[in-house]
Amino acid sequence: MHCPVEHGSLSYQKTSRSVGASPETSSTTLQRDAQGVWQVHGFEEARTILRSSATRQAGFNAEQLEKIPGVTNKPILYMEGKAHQQQRKQTARFFTPKTVSSSYRQFMETLADQFVNVLKRKKRVDLSQLSLKLAVQVAAQVVGVTNSRLPGMDRRLDAFFQQQPSSQEMMPLLRWKPFTRLRQLFHQRHVLAFYWLDVRPAIRARKRQAQEDVISHLISQNYTDAEILTECITYAAAGMVTTREFISIAAWHFLERPELRDRYLAAPEEERLEMLHETLRLEPVVGNLYRRATADIPLESQGKKVVIPEGEMINIHIYAANVDETVVGEEPLALCPGRPIHGERIPSMIMGFGDGHHRCPGSYLAIQETDIFLHRLLALDSLHMERIPTLNWNELTTGYEIRNFMIAV
Repeated sequence: MHCPVEHGSLSYQKTSRSVGASPETSSTTLQRDAQGVWQVHGFEEARTILRSSATRQAGFNAEQLEKIPGVTNKPILYMEGKAHQQQRKQTARFFTPKTVSSSYRQFMETLADQFVNVLKRKKRVDLSQLSLKLAVQVAAQVVGVTNSRLPGMDRRLDAFFQQQPSSQEMMPLLRWKPFTRLRQLFHQRHVLAFYWLDVRPAIRARKRQAQEDVISHLISQNYTDAEILTECITYAAAGMVTTREFISIAAWHFLERPELRDRYLAAPEEERLEMLHETLRLEPVVGNLYRRATADIPLESQGKKVVIPEGEMINIHIYAANVDETVVGEEPLALCPGRPIHGERIPSMIMGFGDGHHRCPGSYLAIQETDIFLHRLLALDSLHMERIPTLNWNELTTGYEIRNFMIAV
């Protein structure tokens, strides 16, 4: 399987090697480490586990959520079984391609034009801040957080997610800043600000007049204010934070490689989306997914039969699965649009949006939003990076953070 791009013009992976997640090209596709955690690097093994009904969510601090008082209805990210299937089915309508096109596309186009005009006016901006504003406003529209008492929801959320973990009792593997404990969470001023200034006004407005959004749906399911706040934080983490980073990493690749940028700008929408999918394969925003086995899981790995026992922790390395050469072929660490994928019904982003019953429900929205904005931004002839942006590691998403991304015209 040959990469159809001339190797001399390839753009290579930036994030895994740069922020402490050593290059994920392990020759061992599945192994149990000294701490008793199963480390999964192979695509087939990862897909089997993520699609198994014998697992439950163990990442994003899911197991700590069970200790939170007063939360009967868990956020959809943490639900399992029939309850999860039912909630996914009921909320899927907010994220379908048809809904995205009919309800949000014009909004995203208007927003993208506004932000491009900001750059034209100011001449230089921090793309990491611009992408945050875009991601927050789009996600807020879908979720229904649109009645804020004061502007600046993006700053409130950014400040909240940048806080250091306050609990040392959790495994570092599972630490997620927003959910150490509900009591701590509600005493954090940034969360209180988000609730009082953004979430509570949205709830009150939708109790008076329901809308076609997530908060209205949760109200119809008799969710409490605390449960709706928890769900909004989950959507903020899963949607706003990740889309922000993806916009930045895609722009970085395209701005550094004029051939990629030119190809992207000249391509029809379908080809542009495929280029973004390949970028996400190479630079997954969520680096690891965690599951706990709820029953024995039989697997075949490298020709051997293996059983992951009930109760064991599983760490799925998305970087590694996405560069599995048995699936993606040669030059796995290069951005190669049009890359042939070996296997049936395997998406071009591989596991960039996860897989199985917890696969990202907002995948189409995220890619559309990114394309609408980048196609306008990259069309500015004089657009360039002033310097290489700063890369950090985010414990929340087990992925990269791109900051100080100064662009200018």
